[in-house]
Amino acid sequence: MGSWFGPAGKGQGAEVLGLLVWTLIAGTEYFRVPAFGWVMFVAVFYWVLTVFFLVIYITMTYTRIPQVPWTTVGLCFNGSAFVLYLSAAVVDASSVSPERDSHNFNSWAASSFFAFLVTICYAGNTYFSFIAWRSRTIQ
Repeated sequence: MGSWFGPAGKGQGAEVLGLLVWTLIAGTEYFRVPAFGWVMFVAVFYWVLTVFFLVIYITMTYTRIPQVPWTTVGLCFNGSAFVLYLSAAVVDASSVSPERDSHNFNSWAASSFFAFLVTICYAGNTYFSFIAWRSRTIQ
């Protein structure tokens, strides 16, 4: 059984960058901008799921549960993470506005930048998951 997250990283890049996204927002008064609620939900939700799947991969638990179509799970996970993170990154970027408090502005701008990097990571993982899924279904 090969890597179901794809050969290019198994999610670690998205995990670290995703952690930056939600900690940069959580360290501010994000509740004043309702759109950041969506960004926080997506960032925390996919960070937790990425950690969960990373633990499954590291412990090789997937080899003990062969009934699960891991390539399909990886494709669905990475594809949904890409789409929802793209929407969250756009919402994040469009919600950043200069304020009197430069800490909030700087943190929100940085979180927007990292949200787009996470989106790129999940796009790459989606591509490699698709390649793995397609090669698995052809056999």
